[in-house]
Amino acid sequence: MKNKELKKIANTIRGLSIDAIQKANSGHPGLPLGMADVASVLFSEYLNFNPDDTTWINRDRFVLSGGHGSMLLYSLLHLFGYDVSLDDLKNFRQWGSKTPGHPEYRLTPGVETTTGPLGQGLANAVGMAWGESHLSAITRTKSKFGKGKERIIDHYTYVFAGDGDMEEGISHEVCSLAGHWGLDKLIVFYDYNNITIDGALSLSSSDDVRKRFESYGWHVLEIDGNNYKSIKTGIAESRKLNGKPKLIITNTTIGFGSPNKAGTSSVHGSPLGIEEIKLTKENLGIPQKDFFVSEEVKELCRLSITEKLENYNEWQEKYKQFSINHKKKSKLLNTILNGQFDEDIFALRDFDFPQSIATRSASLKVLERIFDHIPSLIGGSADLTPSNKTKTKTAVEFNKNDKKGRYIHFGIREHGMGAIMNGISLYNGFIP
Repeated sequence: MKNKELKKIANTIRGLSIDAIQKANSGHPGLPLGMADVASVLFSEYLNFNPDDTTWINRDRFVLSGGHGSMLLYSLLHLFGYDVSLDDLKNFRQWGSKTPGHPEYRLTPGVETTTGPLGQGLANAVGMAWGESHLSAITRTKSKFGKGKERIIDHYTYVFAGDGDMEEGISHEVCSLAGHWGLDKLIVFYDYNNITIDGALSLSSSDDVRKRFESYGWHVLEIDGNNYKSIKTGIAESRKLNGKPKLIITNTTIGFGSPNKAGTSSVHGSPLGIEEIKLTKENLGIPQKDFFVSEEVKELCRLSITEKLENYNEWQEKYKQFSINHKKKSKLLNTILNGQFDEDIFALRDFDFPQSIATRSASLKVLERIFDHIPSLIGGSADLTPSNKTKTKTAVEFNKNDKKGRYIHFGIREHGMGAIMNGISLYNGFIP
């Protein structure tokens, strides 16, 4: 798509966002204004999805970790064919609407996880990327050309995360693990706008984020988040890099386009105001109409969706062949996705326990009996495996070099462990 076309999509996102926030008299315009350019490129040219099949297992996941910027996501969902209408946008932050102040899982089609508490979305996304890596590993097949492996599960998890996400302690826990595991289908855009609610980021942080993530074992790139050539190059390069998760330091201006508030903390969490909206629309070339979406933008998004549906249909055909040629792995995949388990498990209900037994020991006895019968069951511990007795005799450890394992060593990262487990559960089918 041409840059001028992407700009029209981005400015439509901006217009919808500031109008909805103004109508609700509440919300956060800074993030949607600043990240609209990156979002327009990602959704138009890279993100694989089918808006009519929101549970498609091989879809790319998109997580807006800074859930306060929810109008960015709702605008995207509306433009790209999800069941989010213009009236839903107009009901932003209203009781009972599909568009609450922060995205909520199961309430709004296309929302992968509930986000709001900073760092949680990023942590959930690590769990989703874990899900992709494990499911891909256990269903991988030999290439019909005799070299390498073919993947029926092969998609990305993308995240928008900001300065607040990076400051939260949970981000340190989960990003360290993501690097340790080599989750190379995880791509995080760090919205580096240097502004917090209190003022400049320098008031509370002097971290070198690049060095921090390099030390975790991530690839680190840097782009201009308001320049289309830079955005496209950054995404394309990140997808070529293997073996490590990717952080794209995305230099943006919070409140981009607002003549009097861009680059300031005042644009973070308050409506622009009617006069500033007029000036912003004039500055960006957006018509002075509320909730305006041009016919051209509608057609551009429709064409993008058509291309994505072609990818979706190609995958469905590939899956049919996979089911025919690899019956055992196809059965395993369907068992996990459909929440099924070995029916022999019903014969395992009776246990012989001594009169006195520690509950953790009793738990291990149960796990020993059921673990091999439930392929979706994921075990693990935060450095307490010998104490809480969570590892069965047959459990294989998940690690960077063998992602088929179902036992996870989280290390001493309890907070991160819980959030990653939520992401694994949200991925579809797994029981962490």
